[in-house]
Amino acid sequence: MDTSVILPEECISHIISFTSPGDACRSAVVTPLFKSAAYSDAVWERFLPSDYQQIISSSVSSSVSSTLTSLSKKDLYFHLCHNPILINNGTLSFSLEKGSGKKCYMVGARALNVVWGDTAIYWIWPSIPESRFSEVAELNFVWWLDVRGRIDAKNLSPNTTYAAYLVYKFSKPNHGFETRPVELSVQLEGSGAAERRRVFLDPPENMPQLYRARGDGWMEIAMGEFFNEHGDDGTVLSSLFDFHQFTTRRGLIVEGIEFRPKMVNR
Repeated sequence: MDTSVILPEECISHIISFTSPGDACRSAVVTPLFKSAAYSDAVWERFLPSDYQQIISSSVSSSVSSTLTSLSKKDLYFHLCHNPILINNGTLSFSLEKGSGKKCYMVGARALNVVWGDTAIYWIWPSIPESRFSEVAELNFVWWLDVRGRIDAKNLSPNTTYAAYLVYKFSKPNHGFETRPVELSVQLEGSGAAERRRVFLDPPENMPQLYRARGDGWMEIAMGEFFNEHGDDGTVLSSLFDFHQFTTRRGLIVEGIEFRPKMVNR
């Protein structure tokens, strides 16, 4: 029996809104009526985060905010999947995970706690065209590497396992990262001991390559993961750390630390 003969478009839209973005797109090929129902604002409003309007209104660009609010809800959804917007005075970026509509954030370098970051002989803050942020952190010379990021769990999607990723690259010349690992950690505040891992950011060819090229000119490496159960569980803390009084490092460029749902291919 053809349900489109029995059910009005509004009912079909309501049913589709309880599925997923992928299911909505697939249902659009069934009939013209299903296409109209599946692409309706009523469906895609359900796939967007409940606070999406507040997030968009906090964009650092009023023209971007105005453009986004004029889009259909479906176009807005996919725009946010592919085009992160800058918020929080340009130190934080927001986007959506395409398959689920869950929130992704990158904490830009200027919002990270970089030890000795205000001392030019150790760190500089250039602007480079491949970064979404106005400044990145570039390492000149240190023995003690300590970079920390934090984000409130309430900003992330609840009931979701997230992973944190260090987003970085190297200038030339660089030194120290191929001979000694760094320590990466992630911890949901109050959840017990932090998950820690020792990895090479620039491993020799005979070692496993744990980093991944992102396709946007940067590399990323997983720092750890956590389960954001209720979305009101305090603060997520992440860190990049190493100290060795006889080993210096230089040439690391940090764009930020990204928090996104685990096992997402980009």
